[in-house]
Amino acid sequence: MHTDLSERLVIIPTYKERHNVQRIIEAVMALPLEFDILIVDDASPDGTADEVRRLRQVYPGRLFLEEREGKLGLGTAYILGFKWGLERNYQYIFEMDADFSHPPGALVPLYRACAEDGADVAIGSRYVSGGAVENWPLNRKVLSYGASLYVRLMTGMNVKDPTAGFVCYRRRVLEALHLDRIEFVGYAFQIEMKFKVKQLGFQIKEIPITFTDRTVGESKMSSGIIKEAVFGVLKLKFDSIFHRRSLKKSGYTDRSTISTKSIED
Repeated sequence: MHTDLSERLVIIPTYKERHNVQRIIEAVMALPLEFDILIVDDASPDGTADEVRRLRQVYPGRLFLEEREGKLGLGTAYILGFKWGLERNYQYIFEMDADFSHPPGALVPLYRACAEDGADVAIGSRYVSGGAVENWPLNRKVLSYGASLYVRLMTGMNVKDPTAGFVCYRRRVLEALHLDRIEFVGYAFQIEMKFKVKQLGFQIKEIPITFTDRTVGESKMSSGIIKEAVFGVLKLKFDSIFHRRSLKKSGYTDRSTISTKSIED
């Protein structure tokens, strides 16, 4: 059982992030609030895990490492991290990339949105007022924004950045989700998590961030990830409709049909 003063855990999945991992760890550790960090490394061949092991001596009791045997996907890395954090009694659990696309300083307003403003989930959002994207070519900006619109139209979620991967979850949200039933491992994982959070009636708040494309290391984007996201949205919507119809025939009330309004700025 986790007994340290920090109630906040940041999960950072890594694969070939040796040149970023020290900087991101130091940036999080330097914040005015105390955040513990769990690195989930997928057998990086560049020695990322070795660098984390070295840094654990610098941050004893605050930096942790879980190593996996291969590249198993973003979603499964976060599921492992969620379970790890829940077992150690963390109250606020965060998702964050290692490449500085997510500004470390925004961890504080994400936490405050949940701890002080009543949100159950806080999202670092590119597409609310005040949010922005830097270092992306125009075609990638159009693709990303178009994907967000597609997800919102197909799912009915009132979330402007549904593919965002910079997120704070209250403990009670992760406890309510059936983590072993989360299906997707790529960017569709982010959509699925938000969709199921909304189905359960939890409140989501989006916090504006400036998303900066990585300058060091390799992008993990692939055609397979994009395909999973496109078809994953269709599957989520179909499963939701089928589930509601099945419950209606059985005479049960489905809480996922209850309309819940996101907390907006």
